[in-house]
Amino acid sequence: MSHSPTTVREGAAQPGPTAPAPAPRPARTGRPRARAGRAPWEEPPTLIGQGAKGITLAGVIAAVAVPLWIIGLTSISTPGAVNRAGGLVIWPDGITFDAYQQMLGDGTVRTALMVSFAITVVGTLVSMIVSVMAAYGLSRSESFAHRPILTLLIVTMFVSGGLIPTFLVVTGLGGYDQWWSLILPSAVSVFNILVLRSFYSTTSADLIDAARLDGAGDWRILWSVVLPTSRAVTAVIALFYAVGYWNSFFNVMLYMPTSAEKWPLQYVLLTYVNRGNGLPGSVNSGFGAANSQTAPLTLQMAVVVLTLVPLLMVYPFMQKHFRTGVLTGAIKG
Repeated sequence: MSHSPTTVREGAAQPGPTAPAPAPRPARTGRPRARAGRAPWEEPPTLIGQGAKGITLAGVIAAVAVPLWIIGLTSISTPGAVNRAGGLVIWPDGITFDAYQQMLGDGTVRTALMVSFAITVVGTLVSMIVSVMAAYGLSRSESFAHRPILTLLIVTMFVSGGLIPTFLVVTGLGGYDQWWSLILPSAVSVFNILVLRSFYSTTSADLIDAARLDGAGDWRILWSVVLPTSRAVTAVIALFYAVGYWNSFFNVMLYMPTSAEKWPLQYVLLTYVNRGNGLPGSVNSGFGAANSQTAPLTLQMAVVVLTLVPLLMVYPFMQKHFRTGVLTGAIKG
């Protein structure tokens, strides 16, 4: 009985697959490796390019920081330091906080600060409610007459009734010397509505359809679906409204020019710094007062610092929204 020569003995080890040979290392070249995070097709930056970017960035920072430094330093300088500098102080010479004590000890400034905060909070809330609702309605193709309304809003960006008709309408409705005249006439910005609408329009239809299948109505969809996916742009628009209300003074000139106890901080700043008047209702008699214990210029700069501090405190918290943008319409399964 013959046996095949290819018979494999039982229990013998089977030869495994041959391991692939390691790939040869690429030859090193003289070109520097790309920095982590840089796209493969991007060339490494040149020394001249890096230097130009650094100089430009330093110039931008200096253009912002130097005026803030001068204003803040002048506000805490002594009258002698201001006189020696001939005006604005660039280098510390004598430090005193008398200007802030005099300013915050004045009842008019404290009242104006509270008025500004109240107008900013209430005005921003009203503007955001109107803008978000209008933007969401205009972003839905099935909403009633959204095209004519959108066209009408765009027309108002280029054609305005003018200042006098606006004044007559507000005063005819009883808004003269009333708080609401500082908010409602400027409560809506068509540009902000269009920005919100463009983001709401990109919200994934699958998310909205899934919410409708779960029984959610338009209010629930707006609150639970649209706003969370556009949180960044909503925060940025809210910041735009808040800065506008905080810096507003023109409506006070129109509708509340004589009620000093109702003036916001910006209008107090205007009357004291630009017009050279003393603080309304204050014992300080204005520029060059012989009985004033604080140099008038330091008090002016102290009021300017007081108007800038709230904005400087808010902007760092809003910076991430400017940087990250908006995440819209992502379906993960």
